[in-house]
Amino acid sequence: MSNSSVRSTKHGAITVISLFRPETKNSVDRETAAELSQAFRDFELDDTSPVAVLYGEGGTFCSGADLKAIGSPRVNRIEPTGDGPMGPTRMRLSKPTIAAITGHAVAGGLELALWCDLRVIDRSAVFGVFCRRWGVPLIDGGTIRLPRLIGESRAMDLILTGREVEAEEAISIGLANRLVETGTVLQKSIELAEQIAQSPQVTMRNDRLSALEQAGMSLEEAMYNEFSHGLVSLSDGVILPMVRQENSFRPPKEAPQSATLIDNSKTC
Repeated sequence: MSNSSVRSTKHGAITVISLFRPETKNSVDRETAAELSQAFRDFELDDTSPVAVLYGEGGTFCSGADLKAIGSPRVNRIEPTGDGPMGPTRMRLSKPTIAAITGHAVAGGLELALWCDLRVIDRSAVFGVFCRRWGVPLIDGGTIRLPRLIGESRAMDLILTGREVEAEEAISIGLANRLVETGTVLQKSIELAEQIAQSPQVTMRNDRLSALEQAGMSLEEAMYNEFSHGLVSLSDGVILPMVRQENSFRPPKEAPQSATLIDNSKTC
């Protein structure tokens, strides 16, 4: 639709999903959340696109939920199942996403950024749990993903105070992955996506899923889960020829003396 708040375009094989509500600093209401979810569902089903970039047009990534929609039919969907209030935050895609961030990524906008696998920022980027000042809770995964990403102590600082985090600090605490020159965020994010797209995809996606799924598992469970994903990757038939040479996947006859083997037959 020409008046859509969410625009999806292709840059080669890379899908770019853009928020386009400049008059509201790219805040998200019910309709926008639904459009975001659908855009990512379409990306998930697009076999020609291995990576997506989420971007906010107009100099702001996303200012969170549209508080002006409260009390109107445009108010965000708030249900325990299905899509999150901000849209795709409850989805686990099989392919990676990158947040390309300029300006504010705050409140629900921070939660959208946390939902992505990677975050590329410029010096205008500002993160924060700004909803703290209005009594609006984090219900799009913020209290879960933020501690996992930057650690409980740092996350608690941001959650309790609602203070802003600028670009340099975001990089230093691991909240962002790349700091690029102003005006290059989208292009650098697309370049990063293209780099990721060059890797053998089955193995990369299975390793990604193993990393995402290990939260809450015991070490034995996580190791077995990693092994299971690895078997799928090994059976894909895309292993580079030089890795196949000389039976390189054959385990050594004896484990090194310093090695400790995990017995998956035992449970904690």
